[in-house]
Amino acid sequence: MMTTWRHLPRYLVTRRGASSSACAGAVNFVPTSRSIEPSDLERIQAFVSRARCLFVITGAGLSTESGIPDYRSEGVGLYARTDRRPMQHVEFLRSAKSRQRYWARNYMGWPQFSSHKPNSAHLALRDWEAQGKVHWLVTQNVDALHSKAGHQRLTELHGCTHRVVCLGCGVLTPREDLQRRFTEMNPGWAAEAGSVAPDGDVFLEDEQVLHFRVPSCQSCGGILKPEVTFFGDSVNRSTVQFVHERLDESDAVLVAGSSLQVYSAYRFLLAASEKLIPVAILNIGATRADHMAELRVSARCGEVLPAIQPC
Repeated sequence: MMTTWRHLPRYLVTRRGASSSACAGAVNFVPTSRSIEPSDLERIQAFVSRARCLFVITGAGLSTESGIPDYRSEGVGLYARTDRRPMQHVEFLRSAKSRQRYWARNYMGWPQFSSHKPNSAHLALRDWEAQGKVHWLVTQNVDALHSKAGHQRLTELHGCTHRVVCLGCGVLTPREDLQRRFTEMNPGWAAEAGSVAPDGDVFLEDEQVLHFRVPSCQSCGGILKPEVTFFGDSVNRSTVQFVHERLDESDAVLVAGSSLQVYSAYRFLLAASEKLIPVAILNIGATRADHMAELRVSARCGEVLPAIQPC
């Protein structure tokens, strides 16, 4: 029987214990920023306190403090550090060599990527939910850190790397299961990995992956893909509609750690603006929706969110 996302846990080995701050080395991926001004902290505290049903959108700026790099951060993001670019949806579908390269890199990077833990910002948002402040949280991140923190009212807008989907029959399986299959099919295979990329893989040269074997779906023999939205693909319409419905039920929007450059999340800011729902943005650097926000704070999420009382 086909397993759908509704029947598979978001994160299959829940870890409620987590780091209370950025892990060692995480600072390498966090852009330089000044400490928040007391007056700005008071303003964002007032914004959160007024909200009865807070709708939260999070992005990569939340996870950089857990040691996961992002794409766009000035000076430290993938685009600033290298000319490498993420896998494109069309390329993955049409090229077996591209899939071989992607999975070899992902196989090498998975042990480190899957070990990252939530930081103080993830834990603060979980606590806000438990106290009834957060009505719904939408994350653009695919790292499962909100689920690891214990957040429940959550939509992973771009999916999650901890799940694998068959493009043939649609069955979902845990990523850890696939890691074991990779190891069994590639005994003795090893490669010298380069730097870590935002979506859990590492950089390898093409000749390093020539003999790497990629398993097929055990149910139908189809192509296996991370259950994430690759660049060039679009978010499922039913997911978008569901998030719009949660936004309609909310009375304020808080953006945390996102530049909102990707339309999949920006569309909800457009909808909030049309509905005259107040917006606050917490992010290091400018965002695409700054002109829509009544409050704009440039600071680290891990510094600000734990300092706010949700009541």
